[in-house]
Amino acid sequence: MTKKITTWPALPVKLKLLFVDDEKAILKMFRMAMKSESLEIETASNGFDALDRLKIFHADIVITDIQMPKMNGISLLKEIRQRYPNIFIIVITGYGSVKDAVTATKVGAYDYILKPFDFTAIKLLIEKIASHKKILEKNSLEKKDRRRDFRFENIIGRAPGMYEIFQKIEDVAHTEATVLVTGETGAGKELIARAIHYRSRRKAAPFMDINCGAISESLVGNELFGHEKGAFTGAVSMKKGYFEMADKGTLFLDEIGDIPLPVQISLLRFLELGSFQRVGGTRTINVDVRIICATNRPLAELVTENRFREDLFYRINVVPIHVPSLRERKTDISLLSNHFLMKYSAKTKKDITGISRSAMKILIRYEWPGNVRELTNVIENAVIFCKGREIIPDDLPEKLRESSQTKAFDLTLSSRSLPYAEATLIHKVLEETDWNLKQAAELLNIARGTLYSKIKKYGITRPE
Repeated sequence: MTKKITTWPALPVKLKLLFVDDEKAILKMFRMAMKSESLEIETASNGFDALDRLKIFHADIVITDIQMPKMNGISLLKEIRQRYPNIFIIVITGYGSVKDAVTATKVGAYDYILKPFDFTAIKLLIEKIASHKKILEKNSLEKKDRRRDFRFENIIGRAPGMYEIFQKIEDVAHTEATVLVTGETGAGKELIARAIHYRSRRKAAPFMDINCGAISESLVGNELFGHEKGAFTGAVSMKKGYFEMADKGTLFLDEIGDIPLPVQISLLRFLELGSFQRVGGTRTINVDVRIICATNRPLAELVTENRFREDLFYRINVVPIHVPSLRERKTDISLLSNHFLMKYSAKTKKDITGISRSAMKILIRYEWPGNVRELTNVIENAVIFCKGREIIPDDLPEKLRESSQTKAFDLTLSSRSLPYAEATLIHKVLEETDWNLKQAAELLNIARGTLYSKIKKYGITRPE
């Protein structure tokens, strides 16, 4: 039994939705329940039918059941991720199969919903996607100018976590709040800071960035606050620091956790009073500067270890924004890869039209310890050495190819029976490929129909 169906308001953008389920009654019920002037709905009865319909029906959202014959929802999800990376995918599962839903989110699903349907929850989820899409479209249509590299279309992301970041940027940009951006090295923290600046009232003023970890401890204070003539040996003239140069604008302090304690005191004073003194000076200088900080270190732990001032931590952590690592947003790898491919193909004047399926699988399986920065470098390198019209595995670094190879598994047998050995091998490969029958058949070097027959012959079943 389904929950009560309620009407819903118009969506912020018109969407096309493909609903996939093998039960005709459910397809009909979904159409009736989700009817809206802002939603164009098509249905498909299985995965293969869905892929055929997507060739002519350019869906924004696909909602698919997981348990279906011929091609299950996980396999369909993977196919859509490969072919149509811009589509938002929601999977449906029963209460007893939540594990499948978790697997789906790991390989690219935007979210999952449970049976029996709660149509109110589905509508809220679609409204969230519509808002996400509206933000992306709004910024992609903005007037292009010299700051376009820092607009949302260049902070690529369709994962739910990225949508929340986009929303935070919109909300905080028009305030004067201090922002602390956290995340691993290479995740894109500086892009977040620049996006905030160029959406604020300060966008016409300077954006100054300084990597605090790249400056020796003895010089950090001098770089930030400047010095007076004669302040130390070699100070033959007065020098302005980053705070003065960023007046009326934004100062981005990257790796804030590396600032030495004495300089932390001066920074805290500025955040409290809006003023500072140059090194060796006595005159108080007032400037209008917004501070955005970033770190890849756990500041709370540094506070506990007395290596970072607690009062400063609370001052800079007014609005926290955490940037997820690339391995936490694997749904974005395809989007990012194609974005960088277009960028570097144009830069090198090469006519490279895409990334092969096998190469994309390697990119998606890799763990990306260097995050988006590492992916950027990999695609640029691949473009340089690519000899054809698309990126293939041989164009990728050897370490990526090696990391994507199927891990060896133990095939120790308790019997010397050939049928038993064959059944064991098939079961191992199915587990290794998460029961992706197409991929398993390729690894076993047999036709998919043959694999179906052997699964039935040996009574191999997928664990619940």
